[in-house]
Amino acid sequence: MRIFFSVGEPSGDVHGANLVRELRTRDGNVQCVGYGGPRMRTAGCELHEDLTKFAVMWFLHVLLNIHHFWRLYKQAGHYFRDHRPDAVVLIDYPGFNWWIARAAKRHDIPVFYYGVPQIWAWAGWRIKKMRRLVSHALCKLPFEEDWYRQHGCNAKYVGHPFFDETTNYQFDQEFLDEQRQLAGRLVTILPGSRTQEVKNNLRWFIKAVEHVHAKIPDARFAIAAFNDKQAALAHEILGDCQLPIDVHTAKTPELIHLAECCMACSGSVSLELLYHEKPTVILYWIEWAPYVVQSLGRTVQYITLVNLFTCDDLFPRKISPFDPDAPGAESVPFPEYLTYEDKSGQIASHIIDWLSEENELQRRIALLRTLKEAHARTGASARAAEYILGALRKGGSRIPAPHFATEGHRLVVPEKD
Repeated sequence: MRIFFSVGEPSGDVHGANLVRELRTRDGNVQCVGYGGPRMRTAGCELHEDLTKFAVMWFLHVLLNIHHFWRLYKQAGHYFRDHRPDAVVLIDYPGFNWWIARAAKRHDIPVFYYGVPQIWAWAGWRIKKMRRLVSHALCKLPFEEDWYRQHGCNAKYVGHPFFDETTNYQFDQEFLDEQRQLAGRLVTILPGSRTQEVKNNLRWFIKAVEHVHAKIPDARFAIAAFNDKQAALAHEILGDCQLPIDVHTAKTPELIHLAECCMACSGSVSLELLYHEKPTVILYWIEWAPYVVQSLGRTVQYITLVNLFTCDDLFPRKISPFDPDAPGAESVPFPEYLTYEDKSGQIASHIIDWLSEENELQRRIALLRTLKEAHARTGASARAAEYILGALRKGGSRIPAPHFATEGHRLVVPEKD
């Protein structure tokens, strides 16, 4: 059995590697090939291209790399035609992966989307594309299965693979011991796993550090860089800064574990922060034009996954930015700022409160612990592997048809398993 992967995000590379291992554990004859990253290669996937090199954001950056994406799309189409894998598995990276899904559909190959795009948050109109091109939507978040089924997709909740990685991770004990010898309470800075995110967010985090350092001079700070390139970029942005900020590469779990609290870019790292019960303030800084675009298409109150776990109404009629002074703001797990403005003062204010008010810090930790107990469900990789192999053995390699049907103007969706 041959399964083709298309994985373009660094975090997706981690989840893809875990899924490859689970598939190969259950069936030694499974051959995994396609696009991914270095971790998937180590797990036994035969990579045709390291797609994580092209983890880009926003329209302009995609446009600058369009020739690479077109080449890989054509290459995948030829592979589907000449070798016809039994299935295609997509992880994250929806812009390019829609192309791969379309190529697979053309050759009648079933498509499993592991970790479906969050179109419920910002692009509900894309559900038609999901119904047309994806055979099985494997959902990471508990509310997604119902939403996708209600919109006519063959969906299954398997859990978030991030919790598998955090549970199984082996800390670098020597690094932990070294850091614990240093004086001062640690604030970890997580500027993002994409280079563009680091460029956008880190300067504001550094400015927030200035505010915190002025109030709490014994605090120390550490930037968790995803790779050497981003570590070099962090040093460049820091310049001749005299603040107590260190930069470490490939030590994100350790730095989260050691931290008293954190500043972080919005993303799946919020789940790791939840797992470690770390009070965190979230920033996602973008230019004015993208900010306006997202505000027009966004349908959920929060941009942070963990914050969505607390919502009574996922899709409110009126969406307003997080306001720390608004009623109920203290119940939002991670204060968040999606902005095109300077929010360094607000970011610093949260960190200062947590470092100076022990009761507030412990109240926040207790809130996160309750959410962790409810939502930090492990075993997503194993459940996804079981589902994929079971579906292929049961239905062969053809796409089951159809995922939905209509009676007049009423949508009829399949019952839950």
